[in-house]
Amino acid sequence: MYTTKDFRKNLKIEIDGEPFVIVEATHVKPGKGVAFVKTKYKSLITGRVLSKNFRSGDKVSKPELEERDMQYLYNDGESYVFMDTSSYDQINIPAEAMEEAKPYLKDNLEVSVLFHNNRAINVDLPNFVVMEVTYTEPGFKGDTATGVTKPAEVDTGASFNVPLYINQGELIKIDTRTGDFVERVKK
Repeated sequence: MYTTKDFRKNLKIEIDGEPFVIVEATHVKPGKGVAFVKTKYKSLITGRVLSKNFRSGDKVSKPELEERDMQYLYNDGESYVFMDTSSYDQINIPAEAMEEAKPYLKDNLEVSVLFHNNRAINVDLPNFVVMEVTYTEPGFKGDTATGVTKPAEVDTGASFNVPLYINQGELIKIDTRTGDFVERVKK
């Protein structure tokens, strides 16, 4: 069990059998009355964000969570197939649950999958992925203006904004947390 004094950002808690992660936690001590913790927490299953004030001393459960290292194999149209890197077991995760991760998923990408009661609920991508630019408008010599970008399609089919000097066939590093271009990668 966690008490309100344990509340902090990214703490995983369970309320009514559903796992949540705390997005914001502010401890408030009013001049009059009981101290409380003002929190925003996000469901690890549905993604909905809720707000609630917990009174000082309130308790919440620790969720039964397990994290496994897995490798992305392929998309069969209805779901994404991952393989456990230690046991070689394969699991399917529905396409609806993969909307945020879809632009970054390349074959054989190593990810961390979070399980709640033996059910996959979340996929944690690595912070950076390297992708190949499959299409972009050609860059011209002298296109070095700072901060100017153009769209580029990568090998997963997603599109990202890249600097003008990036050409088709080059490898680029993308930050999966923000979707931003980081740097050009040498082959």
